[in-house]
Amino acid sequence: MSLRLQVNLIITTLLGIFASLLIGLQIDNTRRSVREEILGANVVALQLLSRVAFVYESSGLEGMREFLSRVGRIRANEIELYDNQGQLIYRSPSPTYKSGREAPEWYSGIVSPPLAPKEINLPTGRIVLQADPSRATLDGWDGLRPMLWMVLAGFVLGNALVYALVGRAMRPLHRVVQGLRSMAQGDYGTRMPAFSGREGRLISQAFNGMAQSVQDSALARRQAQEATQALAENRELTQIIQARIEQERGVIARELHDELGQQVTAIKSVGLAIARRAAGKDASIEQSARLVMDCADQIYDGVHRLISRLRPLALDRFGLRDALQDLLDDWRVRHPEVALHHSITGLLEGLDDALSTAVYRIVQEAVNNALRHARASRIDVHVQVSAECLQLDVVDNGTGQLEQFPASGRFGVLGMRERAQALGGSFDLDQIEPVGVRVRVSLPITRQQKEAQIEGDAGR
Repeated sequence: MSLRLQVNLIITTLLGIFASLLIGLQIDNTRRSVREEILGANVVALQLLSRVAFVYESSGLEGMREFLSRVGRIRANEIELYDNQGQLIYRSPSPTYKSGREAPEWYSGIVSPPLAPKEINLPTGRIVLQADPSRATLDGWDGLRPMLWMVLAGFVLGNALVYALVGRAMRPLHRVVQGLRSMAQGDYGTRMPAFSGREGRLISQAFNGMAQSVQDSALARRQAQEATQALAENRELTQIIQARIEQERGVIARELHDELGQQVTAIKSVGLAIARRAAGKDASIEQSARLVMDCADQIYDGVHRLISRLRPLALDRFGLRDALQDLLDDWRVRHPEVALHHSITGLLEGLDDALSTAVYRIVQEAVNNALRHARASRIDVHVQVSAECLQLDVVDNGTGQLEQFPASGRFGVLGMRERAQALGGSFDLDQIEPVGVRVRVSLPITRQQKEAQIEGDAGR
């Protein structure tokens, strides 16, 4: 049911109640008037007939009938004369006022007063006086009928006028409904004109404000979707670039190890041969050869460190567990004053190269930051592998502060975060009281990695 029809039904009901009240008041007034008139006429007739006993005494019942015939009809009363045997001797004539017409029975039942007949007893008969409100009731009906037609006409015309006015007043709502339908179909540029009236202006302003908010929200949502898609593409590109970088680093590391390492070994071997030949013969040549051998050792050590920074060969040959162990052992040798502890729980076998490389590089960067920038004296590295994810925590007791990490030139934290997010994981930095920083990384394990871990566990 439409709102317009509901409002019209409410107003129709109120008009009907008002019209019923008017008709009820009119009928009640008529009923009171008829009752007063009938009671008065009946009392007058009763008093008149009660005073005519001399007519009966002089002429008997026949004289009484003659008298009543000459009196005729008394207003609003029916007179009947009976003898001792109950036979009707006389009845007053029918009324001539509006003869042939009667008010409806339902109306007469409402308006006519219920008056019992009155009797005047005579020695040889009786007179029965019955109140007759039919003419007064008919007068009331004739007065009510025009009013009924006026009320009916006013009721119909009022409803028609109300229906038209309500439709005109609710025209802005139809425009609003059309606007909402347009917005539901995706036309967020829909706007309402300025309607007439205070409420109309408020409706148009509220709708336009809502439409603008929806349009802005849809635009922001679309921009967010585009940004999310661009971020996903950037992370995928970052992962591809990092994989390519690690691949090139591996190639360079192998080239340095195979080519430059052999050349340095050859230089050291030649220097050793020259030193042996010059031993005891030419001290300057022997010293120069020893110097060449020392330089070759330094070059070899530098190449070895460079190779470990480019690509840990242990990661490709022995896996993540041994690579991390080798990395941490190397730091223990170079920084004996730092208490470096680590724990690895779960299976690291079967992890793909991207995940293993990310874990290795994040551990490398986090420990390096704790040693170089935070001057930590204790570093704890924890790696825990479950069926769903790999959890990495690097905790130090250094002097690092979180507000210092975004400083210009600090790309280590950004690199760790990018590596974690590129694999769909999370990266968090937490300040530890009283001193220290915790690096927490959570990386999801794919189905292929789970299957590989299960196969590795079964192989064991």
